[in-house]
Amino acid sequence: MQPHVEIGFMTAPRVRRTLATRSIIASHIALRAVLAGLGAYAALTHAAQAGEPPSIVTQKVLTLDGARELIVAAQKVARARHTTGAVAVVDDGGNLMALDRLDGTFAAASNIAIGKARTAAQFKKPTRFFEDVIAKGRTAMTALPDFTPLGGGLPLMVDGQVVGAVGVSGAASAKEDEELAQIAASALGASAPAAVRLIDKGRVAAAFVKGEPLVETSDYKVHASHRDAAGKSEVHLADTDILYMLSGSAMVVTGGAMVDPVTVEPGEIRGASIKGGERRQLAPGDVMIVPKGVPHWFQSLSGPIDYYAVKVH
Repeated sequence: MQPHVEIGFMTAPRVRRTLATRSIIASHIALRAVLAGLGAYAALTHAAQAGEPPSIVTQKVLTLDGARELIVAAQKVARARHTTGAVAVVDDGGNLMALDRLDGTFAAASNIAIGKARTAAQFKKPTRFFEDVIAKGRTAMTALPDFTPLGGGLPLMVDGQVVGAVGVSGAASAKEDEELAQIAASALGASAPAAVRLIDKGRVAAAFVKGEPLVETSDYKVHASHRDAAGKSEVHLADTDILYMLSGSAMVVTGGAMVDPVTVEPGEIRGASIKGGERRQLAPGDVMIVPKGVPHWFQSLSGPIDYYAVKVH
């Protein structure tokens, strides 16, 4: 007798049931994945509506065209002053984006400008801050690698974010390096609302000791001015002066004719004194506005004086 052989008509339904079960399980898994995704999306949406910080933020960046525009702005002023200089712009990580050096600038200025910009970007502070700190005795900072603690480097800020930095070296003086860097930085926000500036009292007090600028932009300048003696007569062809006396008193002459006038830079004339004109005694709390083109002269002082000089273009 031959053995009974089952060909599979009894197992075929089992196979179909197994495949159907697997299909159902796969459908449940897919459904759970979809529901999980919807749940995650709902959670993110809720967090956004509730004002919770997202895990990814939008960050502003400086473009190459923007970096080049800052250099052009600084060079325009440098050429008008008949001075030299190298201007470097880096991104927020200190990586070089653009560099240009005016004719006649010493060769090392390029590397120094890059160093100033990189230092300002990576530490998020003007390089003048570090120069002042080291001058006060903290010389250990000079051991930091890839560090250029010389005035003339400024971080570039947009909506409170550092988007890069600019560095200038090789102008006629360290002060002019800083002025050109400030002009470049100001060009960043030329088409946007002006940024709010706060200068802390320590920086203000230090500026009055030396008599130096607090802020210089393409639109205005604010100087913390200090005088121990009478100076030369002046005419600013492009700036209106607003003087606010803080301490001491002075006799100021306005108008009249300058004696021995000399043009010291474009738009700036100095003289030995003023012939004629009108004399005014300034005391603490007084404000005097000198329109552009009007000669003025601190003829005499009753001791040292401190005053704010705001120059508006």
